[in-house]
Amino acid sequence: MIFNRFSRLAGFSLLTVLAGLAISSCEKDTDGSPQIGPGNPVAKALSPDSAAGGATITLTGTGLGDIRSIVFDKGNVAAGFQSTLNTDNAIIFRVPTEVSGGSQNIIFTNSAGRTLTVPFRGLAYPTVSDVSNYNFTKGTTITITGNNLDDVTAVAVADSVKGISDAATIVSKEKKQLVVQMPSTTLTRGTLTITNSTGRMRTKQEFVNIDRAYKIFTDAYGDGFQDGSWGDAAVISTKEFKSGTASIGKNFQKGNWHLIGFANWSSSAIAYSADYTYVTGWIKGASADYSLYLTTDAGKAGFGDYVDKNKIDVKAGTWTYFKLKLSDIDFWTAGKTLKQVGFRIQGPDKQDETFYFDDIVLVK
Repeated sequence: MIFNRFSRLAGFSLLTVLAGLAISSCEKDTDGSPQIGPGNPVAKALSPDSAAGGATITLTGTGLGDIRSIVFDKGNVAAGFQSTLNTDNAIIFRVPTEVSGGSQNIIFTNSAGRTLTVPFRGLAYPTVSDVSNYNFTKGTTITITGNNLDDVTAVAVADSVKGISDAATIVSKEKKQLVVQMPSTTLTRGTLTITNSTGRMRTKQEFVNIDRAYKIFTDAYGDGFQDGSWGDAAVISTKEFKSGTASIGKNFQKGNWHLIGFANWSSSAIAYSADYTYVTGWIKGASADYSLYLTTDAGKAGFGDYVDKNKIDVKAGTWTYFKLKLSDIDFWTAGKTLKQVGFRIQGPDKQDETFYFDDIVLVK
């Protein structure tokens, strides 16, 4: 009798477990999304109805709880969202960072394939992360790298203080790259204004008009200048250049503490002028990273000296741009005539090194 009682209890327990398993197997696995059937989605309001990438957007209406995809139709850009935050009357999502600028539609689709189309305006101002050159002459082509550049409609070199804006020509445009041809302008230097369907921005980068600069060396020596180097003579190269057709190279011998010099002993040597603001140029590095020291015969330290605030760090094997404000360095003492400009290196200690120099100019 005891055996039979235990048998009945065991059997009852087994039936209870099996029943529980059967009930649990009938429950639908979910991802936490609201268990709302696919209705007919209807929009009430989109807030905000214009925004940039990364902004949070809320759509209110009815039949929204089953939305499974959100796509911005300009460029077919999908937006990520958390379906667990959905309700039948609201859905929250972010504008994708890749959103295109301008008027477009956002398409919402539920699990039954029913769609809802809502108008939206993407805010995608042009951005600039890099440029191929900071110097230009009339007709120079400059490549701009950034984002939201495919719908650019206008580019100009401008100075808002002087109220001058001269239009550049758009050569080609893609989402991440814009190529422009620079105009003739009376500006000595200026930024670029870039306009697309979202609006206009001004570059942080400033561009120097070589046509209106005082030339020490561009494709050739400036008026009155000649080689005044120490050690090996400088040699003009038509194989290595940053812009134009040539640069000038200098071999700095191992242990000899060489200097590349640009000398103007003629009557065209330039007298001091407070109007000059910057000295700029490009230097192509050698086999390793080095520091070069800008030096002049019009500074306080004297020609050929090493002044820390005149130091230019040059990366190996690549063109490095420098733009030094004259008031921040030892370059030109009031009343002195500028006859010699040079770049000196401490060393090199291991081997000979060759550097190339291009577009060395003074800018007002």
